[in-house]
Amino acid sequence: MTNHQSRRDFCATAIATIFASATSVRAGEKKYDPGVSDTDIKLGQTVPHSGPGSIYGVLGRVGEAYFQMINEQGGINGRKVTFLTLDDAYSAAKCVEATRRLVEQEEVLALFGSLGTAPQTAVHKYLNSKGVPQLLLNTGASKWNDPKNYKWTMAGLPLYPTEARILAKHVLSVKPEAKVGILYQNDDFGRDFLGPFKKVLTDAGGKAQVIIEQTYDLSDPTIDSQLINLSKSGADVFYNISTGKASSQSIRRVAELGWKPLQLLSAGSTGRSILKAGGLENAKDIIAIRYSKEAGPGRWEKDKDVLAFEALRAKYLPNVDPDNTIAFAGYGQAASMTEILRRCGNDLTRANVLKQASTLAGFHSPFFLDDINFSYMPDDYSPMKTLYISIFDGKDWQISDKPVTE
Repeated sequence: MTNHQSRRDFCATAIATIFASATSVRAGEKKYDPGVSDTDIKLGQTVPHSGPGSIYGVLGRVGEAYFQMINEQGGINGRKVTFLTLDDAYSAAKCVEATRRLVEQEEVLALFGSLGTAPQTAVHKYLNSKGVPQLLLNTGASKWNDPKNYKWTMAGLPLYPTEARILAKHVLSVKPEAKVGILYQNDDFGRDFLGPFKKVLTDAGGKAQVIIEQTYDLSDPTIDSQLINLSKSGADVFYNISTGKASSQSIRRVAELGWKPLQLLSAGSTGRSILKAGGLENAKDIIAIRYSKEAGPGRWEKDKDVLAFEALRAKYLPNVDPDNTIAFAGYGQAASMTEILRRCGNDLTRANVLKQASTLAGFHSPFFLDDINFSYMPDDYSPMKTLYISIFDGKDWQISDKPVTE
């Protein structure tokens, strides 16, 4: 071998080594878990696309539309998003099946925006044992705020105890000697509101007190006897911790009984369809918390975030009504998940997704009212601690000038 050949081979080897080293450095800057490549990010979700809860299936359709828009704009940090929204029919068993498919077959990086306390409870331990993020859940159960034992799970709605405590403080401010009657759903949902509300009244040490409690089961055809008992109790405040049909029945029945208490309603039951079923005139002066805007004609129709949602709806989901606030909520959650992934950069591990989600404090979802931001911290997964008090005027919700902090 000549000296010239030797030098040429040496240079080729050196260049190859440098190139390999540089490639290794660049590759080392990227950290991936299942569901991620240089070009793609795969996300999952379970919601009821069928069955009695199918009204919430629009959350998934909006997510698909949102990520289609993001992909057409170039994706997130150059990666396109594959979003899989599976039907669990609001069934715990179907939720388990769908979630296992997303994790074990589809190998998603994370799940977000899944719905329902019971279905999500069924996969709570499984996802945490697998170290798969379960983020922005459409449920406010207090169990989701347990970063010590279940660090991979985070709610996306105000926690029910947060809502209850703020309503209790409002009662103390307007009726310091209140006699409170409570109707609550006889399950974890109802008890999540009940305990914190009562504790605020007790800790205040004043004359306000709960004088009667009535429960109902989801299978009960009516709640007539419970409402009659409440109306005869002497209570001048009625805290209505109910959902769906029971909420509508109670709004109508309270009016029929001629009972005129200060009424508090859980935020999940403030939708216009529920109020209409109970009679808008009967719902007048009901009080609830609020943290979000509404889509469609009305107060926020010129809001930049509502206009952005309307543009997406008109382009990708023309069959969804412009005033579908559930769809708008899904839009806000998809935008929040996009922000989490954007902050991850090239470190698209599940651990970093969780890190970015649990430090999202201060981020303003397009769905939120002004002055409402996420409050997530690594040791406290409360989605938000500041809410507004709102009063229904028979046509619309009038929102307080200043937000209230838990």
